[in-house]
Amino acid sequence: MLTLRQLRFLVALADELNFTRAAERCHVTQSTLSAGVQALEEQLELRLVERSRRSVMMTEIGAEIAERGRALLLAAQEIEEIAAAQLRPDEGDLRLGSISTAGPFLLPPALPRIREAYPHLRVYLREELTESLLEGVANGRLDLALIALPFDIGGLACMKLFTDGYHLAAPRGHCGTLTDDGEQLLLLEKGHCLQRHALSAFPERRLEQDESFAATSLTTLVSMVSEGLGITLLPNLAVAAGMAAQHDITLAPLPGAHPREVVLVWRKTSPRTAVFEGIGNALIQTHVAMTRPPRPNPSEHESRNLT
Repeated sequence: MLTLRQLRFLVALADELNFTRAAERCHVTQSTLSAGVQALEEQLELRLVERSRRSVMMTEIGAEIAERGRALLLAAQEIEEIAAAQLRPDEGDLRLGSISTAGPFLLPPALPRIREAYPHLRVYLREELTESLLEGVANGRLDLALIALPFDIGGLACMKLFTDGYHLAAPRGHCGTLTDDGEQLLLLEKGHCLQRHALSAFPERRLEQDESFAATSLTTLVSMVSEGLGITLLPNLAVAAGMAAQHDITLAPLPGAHPREVVLVWRKTSPRTAVFEGIGNALIQTHVAMTRPPRPNPSEHESRNLT
């Protein structure tokens, strides 16, 4: 009878195509993983893996069995989660993924709220591209993910948090507006959802990416703008977090821009939906606190009247 352990070894090997990395992922030695996969092959009387000194390849039947094994492992994990959730839904490990254009600005100030609401929850954070995050949630590698729409989320559950507009970031002395149709923007490299969102921020206008540069982070984009290399669109969330405060650039709000929608997604079958919704509420409260206009200081005259 095949075991979940054997399937876990096979799935890890199918994902990594490397015995060393697959063994590290399963927290076993390479010889243990290799022996486990070989035992599964002998048990099924099938060759699942093509091995050579330089490469590892899955056979066609090996890839199919690994895919079915992935579904079985997810089902087994959900059985364990259902049992644990009935006893302690707000305890244990929680794996939260996030896009790099939202998580670094929203999650640090939100964590105290989350910790206060769920003191026995251990939250592990990961930053990845949207496609990888959705895949991670769907296959059980992640419990939930913070992403931005529009993006096809398939059959995942979705909790809308807030809309996030844009500021124009330009070198000092710039007029602070988008002037021409076909204006070129410095943007993140392809694969980041913000790259596509920024280009569609003004559907009635034709915005283009400056192909001479492509950044891997918003921090790099702001630095490029401060050096006079071009202009870009920054999410209001990043501006509210103060990421541009130390740079000599011009920031101008763009109230007419089509905003992105920041959401949380998770599997509909997850037993911890109530906890995820609680985390979503903490993120909403954090965003409200971040974007609330500062209270004006009372004037000297008002101060005297108050004494």
